[in-house]
Amino acid sequence: MILVFGETGQVARELAAHPGVTCLGRDQADLSDPAACAAAILAAEPDAVINAAAYTAVDLAETEEPLATVINGQSPGIMARVCAGLEIPFVHISTDYVFDGSGTDPWRPGDATGPLGAYGRSKLAGEQAIAAAGGTWAVLRTSWVVSAHGNNFVRTMLRLGAQRDALSIVADQIGGPTPARDIAVACLNMAKTLGSEPEKGGVYHFAGSPDVSWAAFAREIFARAGLTCAVSDIPSADYPTPAARPRNSRLDCSDFESNFGLKRPDWRVGLAAILKDLGET
Repeated sequence: MILVFGETGQVARELAAHPGVTCLGRDQADLSDPAACAAAILAAEPDAVINAAAYTAVDLAETEEPLATVINGQSPGIMARVCAGLEIPFVHISTDYVFDGSGTDPWRPGDATGPLGAYGRSKLAGEQAIAAAGGTWAVLRTSWVVSAHGNNFVRTMLRLGAQRDALSIVADQIGGPTPARDIAVACLNMAKTLGSEPEKGGVYHFAGSPDVSWAAFAREIFARAGLTCAVSDIPSADYPTPAARPRNSRLDCSDFESNFGLKRPDWRVGLAAILKDLGET
């Protein structure tokens, strides 16, 4: 049995659809209580653990950094420590926000980190705590998660595109939209592989292809959904937010493909599936 922290999040909901997976909601293991997370693992006696839960309110984290750091930093570290003691694999989902978004080259797993805000700092703290725990672990950094449920760019664009004739969308942030369904498959693949090949543990990147701007992504969503909403490109400076977003979220995923045999998913295929699930096509 694979134990998953998270129940209502985008990736957790996709993981729940797979056999042999048990998902824990906040009522069963609240990540703001690291001790409860440790107890949940010990009680479940799983074969592996995947942490698909997180504090994801990027802007709110600027004023709630201590809470974000407990949820994204301390609790994953405790989970990893318990898994190390049980000698079982631990897989954790992280983010492109651990980087500063400079340059145009895809970020490699070993590149220097430099979070721009509290959310990124809290996620980096989790990565560091997991590595310090020892045992068999893997961190999967991903970007721009989308699905047919939860709060994400696709659902937001479908709502706004149906309400408005035109939208101004940021065009100088570039990354790979990643379907939650593909992230779930990647995490399960990692957990199972690490059970027999623990030497493959470490930090990896996994993101959708091809890289695209938010504005271009919005145009594709509208085109496929049959919405006539026009998109105007704007710079990030024209859409200020409490937390700065990385401009360059390109991720080099070659190490993941080499070790786990999965190529970067084509987000256009994932988008078609999402729109079908939502009844938009």
